[in-house]
Amino acid sequence: MTRMKIAVGAAKGLAFLHEAEKPVIYRDFKASNILLDPDYSAKLSDFGLAKDGPQGDETHVTTRVMGTHGYAAPEYIMTGHLTTKSDVYSFGVVLLELLSGRRSVDKKRKPREQNLVDWARPYLKRPEKLYRIMDPNLESQYSTKGAEIAAQVAYRCLSENPKSRPHMQEVVSALEPVLEFKDVPMGPFVFTLIVEDENGEDGKEKVRVESIRYDGDKPPRSHHDRHKQRYPNSAIHADDVFQWNGSYARSLRACRRSLSNNRDRGA
Repeated sequence: MTRMKIAVGAAKGLAFLHEAEKPVIYRDFKASNILLDPDYSAKLSDFGLAKDGPQGDETHVTTRVMGTHGYAAPEYIMTGHLTTKSDVYSFGVVLLELLSGRRSVDKKRKPREQNLVDWARPYLKRPEKLYRIMDPNLESQYSTKGAEIAAQVAYRCLSENPKSRPHMQEVVSALEPVLEFKDVPMGPFVFTLIVEDENGEDGKEKVRVESIRYDGDKPPRSHHDRHKQRYPNSAIHADDVFQWNGSYARSLRACRRSLSNNRDRGA
């Protein structure tokens, strides 16, 4: 939720600028221009490239293209036409960075993944594929519903048609409720299984303990099937697996008694 708090705070800052009596276009909105206080409340900084918005009947401001590669809206780069929707596009890039944990442009990645928007945009409108762009460092400790809403907002903000992008106040209204979402799934965990091996060289049956890690950031699959494929001889896949009932409890007690008797006999 910390990342969404940052996104909402930054969105409110842009909305304030855009809805002022004399609108202001930030023009260089990017992650490094967001300052955080100890409570992770976002503050906008560095207004050196800010520009007064269009006045009266004007639809845009024409200016020399300035800003940071990877954040600037495509129509601004091509025409020099600047509007508040240019800031909305830049916000979409930052929101995508918050979701993915990636930089807007990263030359160290594979060619098709170097531009974050180009790589991630196709996944934003497909909830079943969204896990592919989520930051693995989150270890699935985030609201699935909240992530889907944030992805939808990012997708709209990153529209190539400026008129299709939302106003920043709409963005605030869409993201603010996400801060209250509680549907955080179980993240990675490790569980232990006792697995029977084939007989060893001495003819005795070997038993080993396996610790298996389940990573919540992997695509949803049947963990039972995945384990059965890896350990087909494990007792948990046998037809006569004990159920947790009175019979199972009695079996465990009998097993403990047997082990205790063996120790007493020096076995």
